[in-house]
Amino acid sequence: MSTTEYPFGQEHVRLYQQTDGETGHDWREGSTVLLLTTTGRRTGNETTTPLIYSLDGDTPVIVASKGGAPEHPGWFENLSKTPEVGVQIKGDTFRARARVAEGEERERLWRLMNEVWPHYDEYAEKTDREIPVVVLERL
Repeated sequence: MSTTEYPFGQEHVRLYQQTDGETGHDWREGSTVLLLTTTGRRTGNETTTPLIYSLDGDTPVIVASKGGAPEHPGWFENLSKTPEVGVQIKGDTFRARARVAEGEERERLWRLMNEVWPHYDEYAEKTDREIPVVVLERL
């Protein structure tokens, strides 16, 4: 199965988990994907979402773009309430604390993430909100 024959959603999560990322880590246009598990802000249930990422040194970085929608993605709202999250990169699973990058750090990481997924700049043009760049610091 090529990296583009499955949807970017729960089937992606299932295949990634079953194969320790052998299927699902490498995705479209050369991007790489991690799995982020957040705790629901209303339900308290855990939800796992596949997200494009890059590394800043050894630290994963993700973007809460939602394709340029006017509102933040649900996973971002969840980690805003409960910043301790689960992360899986290939076969490496760990707990992390999520924080939003600001100022010069955000600008640097925004450029880094656009190297991985150039569509982020397009998404930013579609919305009035500043799209958060999230740093996942291993606990």
